[in-house]
Amino acid sequence: MTAVPGLEYPHSRRRPTIRRKQKRDYSMFSTHSKRLLLVACSAVLTLAACSKKEEEAAKPAEDMMASTALEGALDIVAWPGYIERGESDKAYDWVTKFEADTGCKVNVKTASTSDEMVSLLASGGPPPSPSGDGSWPPPGNAPYDLVTASGDASLRLIRGGTVIPVDIARIPSYSTLDPRLQEASWHFVDGKHYGVPYQWGPNVLLYSTSVFKKPPTSWSVVFEPQKLPDGKSNKGRVQAYDGAIYIADAALYLKTKNPELGIKDPYELNEAQYAATIDLLKKQKALVHRYWHDATVQMSDFKNEGVVASGTWPYQVNGLQLDKQPIASVIPAEGATGWSDTTMMHSEAKHPNCAYAWMEHSISPKVQGDVAAWFGSLPAVPAACQGNELLGAEGCKTNGFDSFDKIHFWRTPDGKCSTGECVPYSRWTQDYIAIKGA
Repeated sequence: MTAVPGLEYPHSRRRPTIRRKQKRDYSMFSTHSKRLLLVACSAVLTLAACSKKEEEAAKPAEDMMASTALEGALDIVAWPGYIERGESDKAYDWVTKFEADTGCKVNVKTASTSDEMVSLLASGGPPPSPSGDGSWPPPGNAPYDLVTASGDASLRLIRGGTVIPVDIARIPSYSTLDPRLQEASWHFVDGKHYGVPYQWGPNVLLYSTSVFKKPPTSWSVVFEPQKLPDGKSNKGRVQAYDGAIYIADAALYLKTKNPELGIKDPYELNEAQYAATIDLLKKQKALVHRYWHDATVQMSDFKNEGVVASGTWPYQVNGLQLDKQPIASVIPAEGATGWSDTTMMHSEAKHPNCAYAWMEHSISPKVQGDVAAWFGSLPAVPAACQGNELLGAEGCKTNGFDSFDKIHFWRTPDGKCSTGECVPYSRWTQDYIAIKGA
């Protein structure tokens, strides 16, 4: 893909920090109904008898079908800054009205990495923040209802059966989504929609303007030992992301630096390409001040710990600039990885109707524009780029709306790839843990 040399993201104007009534649907049995049928079928001796039992049970089971009534609560796992209720800034609140309109009380558990999201969805995890009452967890597994999953988590959740397809007929505004996202490969699988696109954007290079009088042009400032423009070494002054998907950032850098490796896709690495990438990351370890995963901690490190360069999200850029820190961001010549996040539903969601109500609410132009303004991301609904007071007339352009085709979006590396055999994500995880712990 073509890089975007010198493209900067000032983010200075934004301010982050640190119902439809549904028609009754009898198309699916409730979990309880399915269990009753399973017990009935197991008691008979032949498939024909089981089928007869199902037919006999079908009519009375109508009274036990899942209701479309809103359940009064909604538990979401989300990236920091994605679900705001005006507690940090009253202007940024897309939760309060939803709760008032639907009666669905929103609880949010923030996660800092895709691996953490997968773990939370798989285990049910701890209660949302703030903590629930003494009834948590309820009997049995206590999954979250929704997750805002990036592409390096979404396919794992789909293949693991952790999330289920959604009925886009229950999401009337789905057709307003960016056509580039409606059937994106990280959530549209085997002809089924496994969620609703939420936001997208690049992983930018955050840098200190006190040290870099001109924007750095290469990711080498975080990968290679060198003197920075202030004459001091970069050792201990740069950071790397605390997630195995960061291996793709190193591979993307090597794609340009060492073209003889033949890297075409940073998520599809053969053994030789992967070995070179791991070697680069092992050498980078001596330079790294911290493997960051907490956005707030990273912002503090730039303010107080002498960190001057790191890959980051636009969210941190916005927060630091709001705090009047001397920082800026850029996409270097090698290009950038990025994320396109999808709101996905847990297969055992306790509040599916509130979840559907939220997914519809989440793609309204107002919400989409407000989230993009707060996070520094791009809306999944193009109409949000127009007329949003918080995002501004140039917000989408500034955030890189036209750079979609230039971003290498996160996705889960698979052993079977377009080039034949590639190193799977399980290896990425093991090796990156070893690098950090060395």
